[in-house]
Amino acid sequence: MKFLGLGTCVAALPGAGSALAASPRAGASPVTPPGSTCAATGDLHWARGIEGQRKADLGNGSYLNPILPGDYPDPSVLKDGDDYYMTHSSFDGAPGLLIWHSRDLVNWRPLGPALARPLGTGFAVDIAKVDGRYFIYIPFMKAPWSPPLKSFANIFVIHAPSMEGPWSDPIDLGIGGLIDPGHVVGEDGHRYLFLNEGKRVRLTADGLATAGPVETAYEAWRYPDDWITEAWSPEGPKLFRRGEWFYLVNAVGGTGGPATGHMVVAARSRSINGPWQHCPHNPIVRSTSSSERWWSRGHATCVEGPGGQWYMVYHGFENGYATLGRQTLLEPIRWTDDGWFEATGGDLSRPLAKPRNGTAVPHGMPHSDDFATLRLGTLWSLYASTPDEARRVHVADGALVLEAKGSSPADSSPLTQQVGDRAYEVTVEVDLEDGATGGLLLFFDDRLYLGMGIDGTRMISYRGGKTAYWQEPAPPARRMVLRITCIDQIATFYYSLDGKAWTRHGVRSEVSGYNANTVDDLLSLRPGLFAAGKGRVKFRQFRYRALG
Repeated sequence: MKFLGLGTCVAALPGAGSALAASPRAGASPVTPPGSTCAATGDLHWARGIEGQRKADLGNGSYLNPILPGDYPDPSVLKDGDDYYMTHSSFDGAPGLLIWHSRDLVNWRPLGPALARPLGTGFAVDIAKVDGRYFIYIPFMKAPWSPPLKSFANIFVIHAPSMEGPWSDPIDLGIGGLIDPGHVVGEDGHRYLFLNEGKRVRLTADGLATAGPVETAYEAWRYPDDWITEAWSPEGPKLFRRGEWFYLVNAVGGTGGPATGHMVVAARSRSINGPWQHCPHNPIVRSTSSSERWWSRGHATCVEGPGGQWYMVYHGFENGYATLGRQTLLEPIRWTDDGWFEATGGDLSRPLAKPRNGTAVPHGMPHSDDFATLRLGTLWSLYASTPDEARRVHVADGALVLEAKGSSPADSSPLTQQVGDRAYEVTVEVDLEDGATGGLLLFFDDRLYLGMGIDGTRMISYRGGKTAYWQEPAPPARRMVLRITCIDQIATFYYSLDGKAWTRHGVRSEVSGYNANTVDDLLSLRPGLFAAGKGRVKFRQFRYRALG
């Protein structure tokens, strides 16, 4: 992986003074003076929000991507009057489909999850509104923890009277073997779902069943064979109507793999039945070099902004920080005289003008949690859990109580949360009950994670998705405060018996390889809490702090 040589700002660890110095391996991180701005070479400056999290809105009429830092891929965006709603693929997270709300396309606030009980691994969805009712069309991939599903890929739908719910249980549309539904109402007044591989199916008037067979409707634009991509993979159709034309926006080239793979292409037709004309300047968006700031850009939704200008919302990997997953990006587009559109944001490495006439909502959310309430589905999600497994988690007396499952982090369905900062610190108090093992992780998936656990007799260190060869001689304890910092892709562990005197773990880890291209899983490296064995683990005072 090629790095851009961008600087990173860090801050001193809380309690990193005399207490840390008392330990033979104790130490403090480099310090950024209070009030300073995290800046990097190449004119890279983000605003700072809650807990120092990076924020796109620069406060001067411009923004710097990403608009949602962290693993928020396959964005689907609905314009509903002056409001915008967005959700993303939630994969193996439960609850899933966190709904975000905005009024300017740059600042987004979380509303809550639409999918309480996922039936499988959730791929790219589409949001639609028809006759005052809201719909989300969802492909569920069969997973080891799924209830019985008919195919390896299955299209369902949920619906609600409001984007804030309540949302229905998933309804099976009986469409198998296809993914990435894109909803549209044709000139004939009928509703359709377009799917990957150029497929289409007509829906009933209520949108809750199919009204015909799956058929081939179009073929996506093909790029030159000598372009370096992951695979052709026509997917993610998103459709909209402007004037006399229907526009079909596709992703091709594969969402992972080479930096130059994923891209945005477009076609148009005067009828939903075709014929479809390919845009003469396809691809609309493509990363052409691994030296660019954003890699594998694609899977776009086009939407009209509050001031009448149009934008694409899509995802991409951040160069040097693929561990953060596919992040949500916003790029302006320009309509040409002949009715096509062009991207105007360049490589997204510079600030861009914010949409006109929008109103900023309070952006983001705290990642720290005192566990006064259960923020399941908004902040936290269970990884690879069965539909009824949320009962393992509750809060009581300022603690999050997690019932133990499995024998290690790999099969424990840990509780994880997304992060979007290049450098950060997480801290939590771990308190064991009965025969449980519990701890703090940086978790990618069940094959790739690292972190610390305690079982009352020893500390267990994890690296590379397994118990590490080199174990830490920490004192036996049933209660311990654990901390992980991730700075310049270096993860450092700390532990304390009282939250004041800290010891640095003897082994550091370089984690840039904990990414989608390593294990062929489209997720991110993120903080996680786990409880394995028998009994339960209480977690208190989870603290998050962005360091740059």
